[in-house]
Amino acid sequence: MIRNVFKSLLAVAGAKAETGLENRFAIDLIEQHIRNAQSGLSAAKQTLATIVIRHRSEQAALSRLAQRIGDLEQRTASALHTGANELAHDGATVIAELENERAVRQATLAALEQRITRMRLSIEKAHAKIVDLNQGLISARALDAEHRAQRGLNRSLRGSAGFKEAEALIARIHDRSDPLEEAFVIDAIDDELSGDAVRMRLANAGHGLPVRVDATQVLQRLAATTGISPTN
Repeated sequence: MIRNVFKSLLAVAGAKAETGLENRFAIDLIEQHIRNAQSGLSAAKQTLATIVIRHRSEQAALSRLAQRIGDLEQRTASALHTGANELAHDGATVIAELENERAVRQATLAALEQRITRMRLSIEKAHAKIVDLNQGLISARALDAEHRAQRGLNRSLRGSAGFKEAEALIARIHDRSDPLEEAFVIDAIDDELSGDAVRMRLANAGHGLPVRVDATQVLQRLAATTGISPTN
């Protein structure tokens, strides 16, 4: 039981490792498949060229046979017309052999034409698939480059000490208190400690002389000095 589980785990690990390798080298695998397809296409083209050449050769042979048969038919007919029956029989024998050869060559030619048609269709399909694969490879390369760049950027953002230090400094600056506000608070604390704040509150409430000079006092002093009464 444990052995079977262990084998299953090994199989799963192997499958995952294989999938990981395929994903890692996906572009290389696609390029290899395209090369294999192009090699097969080249071989198919070579085969088609050989068949086409043989087809032309058979056509030429049939043309020569037709000429020979036509020539012999005329000569054999002439022999029959003149009563040279034995010679006419020999001519008819050769004509029969040539006609049998022509029938064989015609059958061969028809078979070659069928093979040429099938090969042309197969080559056209293979060519179209290779074109599609090349277009897909272009898109796959661009997408793979984008993924690699994004993974590299993610690793930099996660693992770079410089980024982390910069983020910490920014956070520290944002957490700092305002120095001007600190000065006001410190002054207020000092006033409370020295009693000046209580003294000023008492003066402002009319208990005793003012602690600070205000605009009203300045106007009153200037009026007394110049003899001009201040106006509201």
